[in-house]
Amino acid sequence: MATAVEENAIVTTLRSWPERIKAFYSDVRTEMKKVTSPSRKEVQGTTTVVIITVFLFGLFFFLTDFVISHTLEQMLKYFSHR
Repeated sequence: MATAVEENAIVTTLRSWPERIKAFYSDVRTEMKKVTSPSRKEVQGTTTVVIITVFLFGLFFFLTDFVISHTLEQMLKYFSHR
């Protein structure tokens, strides 16, 4: 069974919820006023950078995979014919 102090703490916590929610939404509204959307030129620039980066990483991993697989094949052929 809960003591009087514990019940008082629970009641106090429940009563503070509306105030805390109101403060939270007020903070969210204040922060959302600071948010700006990027311009079309900025979006195009970052999209171009992302596409180029993806292709460069794809090329890098393709070459890395090719070299490793070719090396392993040559090693297997070398050791299997001995």
